[in-house]
Amino acid sequence: MAADFLAMNEKAIKEFRENEGKCGPPFEGSPIVLVTMRGAKSGRELCSPLAYTTDGDDLVVIASMAGAPNNPNWYYNFITNPDVTIEIGVDKYEATVIETKDAERARLYSAQAEQLPIFHKYAERAAPRVIPVFRIVRKSE
Repeated sequence: MAADFLAMNEKAIKEFRENEGKCGPPFEGSPIVLVTMRGAKSGRELCSPLAYTTDGDDLVVIASMAGAPNNPNWYYNFITNPDVTIEIGVDKYEATVIETKDAERARLYSAQAEQLPIFHKYAERAAPRVIPVFRIVRKSE
């Protein structure tokens, strides 16, 4: 299963970079950002394709792991190493990830679930886990 997940991500990353930010299934039609980060344990450079929405100038990503009872590995990478590189379409920049809390977290989750309704199902599946929500803030140049 983990090998299938890694292969799916590698395929999406390749498609994204070859097609100016567009991916085929299972990401087709969803807004996708590539986030390059440092591994929390390994320190290696890792890249994940993530669905996102926006809030003002910031990106919002949700650590749903499709409603699994645990957080995705990239959650721990974000917490340990919040400095990341973002790719959207052909735009690439440095950013910082910030975990949101309480009312802000609820507002951002709800807004993303309205745009990408599958996130309603993820919240139901994950209960009682509260799915973390991150704001990605572009660094000043």
